[in-house]
Amino acid sequence: MEPINLNRLVYFSAVVDAASFTRAADRLGITKAVVSQQVAALERELKTDLLVRTTRRVEPTQAGRMLHARCAAILREAESAMAELAQSNAEPMGLLRIAAPNDYGTCILATIATAFSRTYPACRVDLVLADSKVDLIANQIDLSIRVGWLDDSTLQTRRIGSFRQLLVAAPGVVKRVAHPRDLASLPFVANAALKEPLIWQFARSETERESVEMSRTLTINTTPAVLSATLAGGGLAVLPDFLIRDDLAAGRLVHVVPSWTLPSGGIHAVFPAARFRAPKVTAFVAMLMDEHKRTAAGGPKRTR
Repeated sequence: MEPINLNRLVYFSAVVDAASFTRAADRLGITKAVVSQQVAALERELKTDLLVRTTRRVEPTQAGRMLHARCAAILREAESAMAELAQSNAEPMGLLRIAAPNDYGTCILATIATAFSRTYPACRVDLVLADSKVDLIANQIDLSIRVGWLDDSTLQTRRIGSFRQLLVAAPGVVKRVAHPRDLASLPFVANAALKEPLIWQFARSETERESVEMSRTLTINTTPAVLSATLAGGGLAVLPDFLIRDDLAAGRLVHVVPSWTLPSGGIHAVFPAARFRAPKVTAFVAMLMDEHKRTAAGGPKRTR
């Protein structure tokens, strides 16, 4: 089959929408003869009748209705792509409201927001940090960063990167542990912001796995506070690598049972449903993705 001339879909869709060749031509700003010729050529290309022509109206055939439904989606996507391209060429400006968890916001986003404000002085940034999910529409949030595992949602998402969960403790808090099953009796700082703060799935291979229920000695409902308690010697804790990278490098924390891994999580940008995103949002996400690529490659973190 020869490639379809996609321009003819515009003419065909306009005729169906207007139920008239004449009105379609008027909307498109061309002659009725051109519209009729293009639709007839489309029917020849597809080898099927798409329209039933009467003296008063033009109605789509069953095949025409099917094609029109697909055309509408194709044309909407094309319009959205053109609008997004036009927006991408515009300068980011205005207020950008971003929601994120406390740990990620404090450790990563505050620095990125500072750099973003310097790069785009016509923008102002509001960071809304909370470990509970924020209603994007009710709180007029342009962009939310969600760390972990996404629930089913009608919101639009884009994966920014990933993180590892590490079991750590302050030096000297626990003796050398060879196997996860030896962890259950040790002191543990539980993070109440998690759905299952005490049960952890360790793996060393596809077949070697161990589920451990920790013994809670302290419960805290924000991740940065869990880190503070762990640094103070409160016990073991599971923390994201982006939050404790410097503490591990400086020896303030040690990685416990490092030959075993915990499930990794994703870092996602979440947007309210929209046909296209504002330049300020697109620019911030691009800057954030660049930061994750740099740190993943072993480069230095962005500084203020």
